Amino acid sequence: MRDSVLIKSSGDRFTLILMEAKFFRFLKIVGVGYKARAEAEGRLLFLKLGYSHEVELTVPPAVRVFCFKNNVICCTGIDKHRVHQFAAAVRSCKPPEVYKGKGIMYVDEVIKKKQGKKSK
Repeated sequence: MRDSVLIKSSGDRFTLILMEAKFFRFLKIVGVGYKARAEAEGRLLFLKLGYSHEVELTVPPAVRVFCFKNNVICCTGIDKHRVHQFAAAVRSCKPPEVYKGKGIMYVDEVIKKKQGKKSK
């Protein structure tokens, strides 16, 4: 059971041609110095999220991970439940905060920012 994915880049846009992988979920990393990289053919995901160490996540079977640039992650696979569950696990490493908007969020997610303290 292998996922076949072909990625074409054209300028700032990425076109994802999914052959066998039917479900995908895109995550966006927002923050200074926050980065992601995938290794071992999409089986390992390393995240730099401002901690003193890198966060290493092992990707479950039937799910593949690709990183576009350094701040966009694509989780893809043939099982919708596993793809969305892994995307939620990645997001839970650094959920978006409501004051600055930094963290890991879904691409289509909208964060309502709070105002913060008011000065007199």
